[in-house]
Amino acid sequence: MKENEMIFGIRAVIEAVQAGKEIDKILVKRDIQGDLVRELFEVLKGTDIPVQRVPLERLNRQTRKNHQGVIAFISSITYQRLEDIIPFVYEQGKNPFIVLLDGITDVRNFGAIARTCECAGVDAIVIPAKGSVTVNADAVKTSAGALMTLPVCKEKSINQSIRFLQESGVKVFAASEKASELYTEVTYEGPVAIVMGAEDTGVSMENLRICDEMVKIPLFGAIQSLNVSVASSIMIYEVIRQQMAKQEK
Repeated sequence: MKENEMIFGIRAVIEAVQAGKEIDKILVKRDIQGDLVRELFEVLKGTDIPVQRVPLERLNRQTRKNHQGVIAFISSITYQRLEDIIPFVYEQGKNPFIVLLDGITDVRNFGAIARTCECAGVDAIVIPAKGSVTVNADAVKTSAGALMTLPVCKEKSINQSIRFLQESGVKVFAASEKASELYTEVTYEGPVAIVMGAEDTGVSMENLRICDEMVKIPLFGAIQSLNVSVASSIMIYEVIRQQMAKQEK
Protein backbone atom coordinates (compact mmCIF):
# COMPACT_ATOMS: atom_id res chain seq x y z
CA MET A 1 0.00 0.00 0.00
CA LYS A 2 1.31 3.46 -0.87
CA GLU A 3 2.15 5.82 1.96
CA ASN A 4 -0.32 8.42 0.69
CA GLU A 5 -3.09 5.93 1.53
CA MET A 6 -2.07 5.85 5.21
CA ILE A 7 -2.11 8.20 8.17
CA PHE A 8 0.71 7.88 10.70
CA GLY A 9 0.88 8.89 14.35
CA ILE A 10 -1.64 8.87 17.16
CA ARG A 11 -2.66 12.54 17.04
CA ALA A 12 -3.01 12.50 13.24
CA VAL A 13 -5.22 9.39 13.38
CA ILE A 14 -7.38 10.91 16.15
CA GLU A 15 -7.91 14.02 14.04
CA ALA A 16 -8.73 11.93 10.95
CA VAL A 17 -11.39 9.96 12.86
CA GLN A 18 -12.87 13.16 14.32
CA ALA A 19 -12.95 14.73 10.85
CA GLY A 20 -15.01 11.79 9.56
CA LYS A 21 -12.42 10.53 7.08
CA GLU A 22 -13.23 7.19 5.44
CA ILE A 23 -10.90 4.82 7.30
CA ASP A 24 -10.83 1.11 6.45
CA LYS A 25 -8.84 -0.10 9.46
CA ILE A 26 -6.34 0.99 12.10
CA LEU A 27 -3.24 -0.96 13.14
CA VAL A 28 -2.13 -0.37 16.74
CA LYS A 29 1.08 -1.66 18.34
CA ARG A 30 0.16 -4.55 20.59
CA ASP A 31 1.48 -3.23 23.93
CA ILE A 32 1.05 0.51 23.34
CA GLN A 33 -0.09 2.63 26.29
CA GLY A 34 -0.49 6.27 27.28
CA ASP A 35 -2.99 9.12 27.44
CA LEU A 36 -3.07 9.72 23.68
CA VAL A 37 -3.81 6.04 23.02
CA ARG A 38 -6.68 6.16 25.51
CA GLU A 39 -7.96 9.27 23.73
CA LEU A 40 -7.79 7.42 20.39
CA PHE A 41 -9.87 4.52 21.69
CA GLU A 42 -12.34 6.98 23.21
CA VAL A 43 -12.76 8.66 19.82
CA LEU A 44 -13.20 5.27 18.13
CA LYS A 45 -16.13 4.33 20.39
CA GLY A 46 -19.36 4.25 18.41
CA THR A 47 -17.57 3.88 15.06
CA ASP A 48 -17.36 0.72 12.94
CA ILE A 49 -13.66 1.15 12.19
CA PRO A 50 -11.84 -2.17 12.75
CA VAL A 51 -8.77 -1.97 15.03
CA GLN A 52 -6.06 -4.64 14.94
CA ARG A 53 -3.41 -5.05 17.65
CA VAL A 54 -0.21 -6.03 15.85
CA PRO A 55 3.52 -6.45 16.60
CA LEU A 56 5.85 -3.50 15.99
CA GLU A 57 7.45 -5.33 13.05
CA ARG A 58 4.21 -5.25 11.08
CA LEU A 59 3.92 -1.49 11.52
CA ASN A 60 7.55 -1.04 10.50
CA ARG A 61 6.92 -3.06 7.35
CA GLN A 62 4.19 -0.59 6.34
CA THR A 63 6.34 2.54 6.70
CA ARG A 64 9.69 3.77 7.95
CA LYS A 65 8.16 7.05 9.10
CA ASN A 66 7.58 7.79 12.78
CA HIS A 67 4.20 6.08 13.16
CA GLN A 68 4.23 6.16 17.01
CA GLY A 69 2.67 2.70 17.01
CA VAL A 70 -0.49 3.66 15.08
CA ILE A 71 -1.28 3.54 11.35
CA ALA A 72 -4.69 4.20 9.76
CA PHE A 73 -5.55 3.06 6.23
CA ILE A 74 -7.67 5.47 4.22
CA SER A 75 -10.39 4.15 1.91
CA SER A 76 -10.06 4.88 -1.80
CA ILE A 77 -13.76 5.82 -2.00
CA THR A 78 -16.55 7.35 0.04
CA TYR A 79 -18.85 4.58 1.28
CA GLN A 80 -22.59 5.05 0.96
CA ARG A 81 -25.46 3.91 3.17
CA LEU A 82 -27.88 1.20 2.09
CA GLU A 83 -30.75 3.06 3.77
CA ASP A 84 -30.09 5.96 1.36
CA ILE A 85 -29.58 3.84 -1.77
CA ILE A 86 -32.86 1.86 -1.60
CA PRO A 87 -35.28 4.85 -1.40
CA PHE A 88 -33.25 6.61 -4.14
CA VAL A 89 -33.62 3.62 -6.52
CA TYR A 90 -37.36 3.33 -5.78
CA GLU A 91 -37.81 7.07 -6.38
CA GLN A 92 -36.32 6.60 -9.86
CA GLY A 93 -39.10 4.11 -10.61
CA LYS A 94 -36.71 1.16 -10.61
CA ASN A 95 -36.54 -2.11 -8.73
CA PRO A 96 -33.39 -2.31 -6.58
CA PHE A 97 -30.78 -4.94 -7.46
CA ILE A 98 -28.23 -5.36 -4.67
CA VAL A 99 -25.27 -7.73 -4.19
CA LEU A 100 -24.13 -8.54 -0.63
CA LEU A 101 -20.70 -10.07 0.05
CA ASP A 102 -20.51 -12.20 3.19
CA GLY A 103 -16.96 -12.75 4.47
CA ILE A 104 -15.15 -12.19 1.17
CA THR A 105 -11.57 -11.08 1.89
CA ASP A 106 -9.73 -11.50 -1.44
CA VAL A 107 -9.16 -8.12 -3.07
CA ARG A 108 -8.93 -9.49 -6.61
CA ASN A 109 -12.22 -11.36 -6.30
CA PHE A 110 -13.85 -8.25 -4.87
CA GLY A 111 -12.60 -6.11 -7.75
CA ALA A 112 -13.79 -8.64 -10.32
CA ILE A 113 -17.25 -8.85 -8.68
CA ALA A 114 -17.48 -5.05 -8.65
CA ARG A 115 -16.63 -4.93 -12.35
CA THR A 116 -19.42 -7.42 -13.15
CA CYS A 117 -21.87 -5.50 -10.94
CA GLU A 118 -21.10 -2.23 -12.68
CA CYS A 119 -21.47 -3.82 -16.15
CA ALA A 120 -24.79 -5.43 -15.13
CA GLY A 121 -26.27 -2.24 -13.65
CA VAL A 122 -26.35 -3.49 -10.05
CA ASP A 123 -27.37 -0.61 -7.77
CA ALA A 124 -24.90 -1.27 -4.93
CA ILE A 125 -22.53 -3.76 -3.32
CA VAL A 126 -22.81 -4.29 0.44
CA ILE A 127 -19.85 -5.36 2.58
CA PRO A 128 -19.66 -5.70 6.38
CA ALA A 129 -17.52 -3.28 8.40
CA LYS A 130 -15.49 -6.13 9.92
CA GLY A 131 -14.06 -9.38 8.58
CA SER A 132 -14.28 -8.28 4.97
CA VAL A 133 -12.37 -6.92 2.05
CA THR A 134 -12.33 -3.12 1.76
CA VAL A 135 -11.95 -0.71 -1.13
CA ASN A 136 -8.24 -0.07 -1.54
CA ALA A 137 -6.16 0.84 -4.60
CA ASP A 138 -5.69 -2.83 -5.60
CA ALA A 139 -9.44 -3.45 -5.52
CA VAL A 140 -10.09 -0.34 -7.62
CA LYS A 141 -7.46 -1.46 -10.16
CA THR A 142 -8.86 -5.02 -10.39
CA SER A 143 -12.36 -3.59 -10.86
CA ALA A 144 -11.14 -1.63 -13.93
CA GLY A 145 -12.31 1.52 -12.16
CA ALA A 146 -15.83 0.21 -11.48
CA LEU A 147 -15.42 0.88 -7.74
CA MET A 148 -15.07 4.59 -8.46
CA THR A 149 -18.64 4.70 -9.84
CA LEU A 150 -20.50 1.74 -8.29
CA PRO A 151 -21.94 2.54 -4.83
CA VAL A 152 -20.39 0.44 -2.06
CA CYS A 153 -22.18 0.28 1.30
CA LYS A 154 -20.07 -0.66 4.31
CA GLU A 155 -22.66 -1.75 6.86
CA LYS A 156 -22.47 -2.95 10.46
CA SER A 157 -23.45 -6.49 9.47
CA ILE A 158 -24.74 -8.44 6.48
CA ASN A 159 -27.47 -9.87 8.71
CA GLN A 160 -28.86 -6.43 9.53
CA SER A 161 -28.60 -5.44 5.86
CA ILE A 162 -30.61 -8.50 4.78
CA ARG A 163 -33.32 -7.64 7.30
CA PHE A 164 -33.40 -4.02 6.15
CA LEU A 165 -33.72 -5.09 2.50
CA GLN A 166 -36.56 -7.46 3.33
CA GLU A 167 -38.37 -4.71 5.24
CA SER A 168 -37.90 -2.53 2.14
CA GLY A 169 -39.64 -5.04 -0.12
CA VAL A 170 -36.50 -6.65 -1.55
CA LYS A 171 -36.43 -10.45 -1.96
CA VAL A 172 -33.07 -11.85 -0.82
CA PHE A 173 -31.51 -14.93 -2.45
CA ALA A 174 -28.42 -16.68 -1.06
CA ALA A 175 -26.11 -18.72 -3.27
CA SER A 176 -25.23 -21.88 -1.33
CA GLU A 177 -24.24 -25.48 -2.04
CA LYS A 178 -26.69 -26.38 0.78
CA ALA A 179 -29.63 -25.35 -1.43
CA SER A 180 -31.88 -27.89 -3.10
CA GLU A 181 -33.06 -25.61 -5.94
CA LEU A 182 -30.87 -24.68 -8.90
CA TYR A 183 -30.27 -20.98 -9.52
CA THR A 184 -32.17 -21.23 -12.83
CA GLU A 185 -35.26 -22.77 -11.22
CA VAL A 186 -36.38 -19.74 -9.21
CA THR A 187 -37.91 -16.48 -10.38
CA TYR A 188 -36.08 -13.21 -9.76
CA GLU A 189 -38.89 -10.72 -10.08
CA GLY A 190 -39.14 -7.22 -8.70
CA PRO A 191 -36.62 -5.93 -6.16
CA VAL A 192 -33.81 -8.51 -5.79
CA ALA A 193 -30.70 -8.98 -3.66
CA ILE A 194 -28.11 -11.75 -3.94
CA VAL A 195 -25.85 -12.85 -1.07
CA MET A 196 -22.51 -14.41 -2.04
CA GLY A 197 -20.20 -16.05 0.50
CA ALA A 198 -16.49 -16.79 0.68
CA GLU A 199 -15.30 -19.82 -1.30
CA ASP A 200 -14.15 -21.75 1.77
CA THR A 201 -17.02 -21.08 4.18
CA GLY A 202 -19.89 -19.85 1.99
CA VAL A 203 -22.71 -17.67 3.31
CA SER A 204 -22.86 -17.95 7.11
CA MET A 205 -25.64 -20.01 8.68
CA GLU A 206 -27.08 -17.00 10.53
CA ASN A 207 -27.48 -15.22 7.20
CA LEU A 208 -28.73 -18.29 5.28
CA ARG A 209 -31.49 -18.74 7.87
CA ILE A 210 -33.06 -15.36 7.19
CA CYS A 211 -32.74 -15.21 3.39
CA ASP A 212 -35.95 -15.70 1.42
CA GLU A 213 -34.52 -18.45 -0.78
CA MET A 214 -31.32 -20.47 -1.22
CA VAL A 215 -30.14 -21.49 -4.68
CA LYS A 216 -27.17 -23.42 -5.99
CA ILE A 217 -25.07 -23.47 -9.13
CA PRO A 218 -24.63 -27.09 -10.30
CA LEU A 219 -21.09 -28.51 -10.26
CA PHE A 220 -20.13 -31.54 -12.34
CA GLY A 221 -16.35 -31.74 -11.89
CA ALA A 222 -14.07 -32.90 -9.11
CA ILE A 223 -13.59 -29.39 -7.69
CA GLN A 224 -16.53 -28.61 -5.42
CA SER A 225 -16.56 -24.82 -5.58
CA LEU A 226 -16.42 -22.10 -8.20
CA ASN A 227 -14.32 -18.99 -7.84
CA VAL A 228 -16.62 -16.54 -6.04
CA SER A 229 -16.28 -13.82 -8.68
CA VAL A 230 -17.28 -16.33 -11.39
CA ALA A 231 -20.21 -17.61 -9.28
CA SER A 232 -21.31 -14.02 -8.70
CA SER A 233 -21.26 -13.32 -12.43
CA ILE A 234 -23.39 -16.40 -13.13
CA MET A 235 -25.96 -15.36 -10.49
CA ILE A 236 -26.04 -11.70 -11.50
CA TYR A 237 -26.56 -12.41 -15.18
CA GLU A 238 -29.29 -14.96 -14.52
CA VAL A 239 -31.21 -12.20 -12.74
CA ILE A 240 -30.56 -9.86 -15.70
CA ARG A 241 -31.56 -12.57 -18.23
CA GLN A 242 -34.88 -13.22 -16.50
CA GLN A 243 -35.71 -9.55 -16.04
CA MET A 244 -34.86 -8.74 -19.67
CA ALA A 245 -36.95 -11.70 -20.89
CA LYS A 246 -39.91 -10.42 -18.88
CA GLN A 247 -39.56 -6.91 -20.34
CA GLU A 248 -39.60 -8.32 -23.88
CA LYS A 249 -42.93 -10.10 -23.36
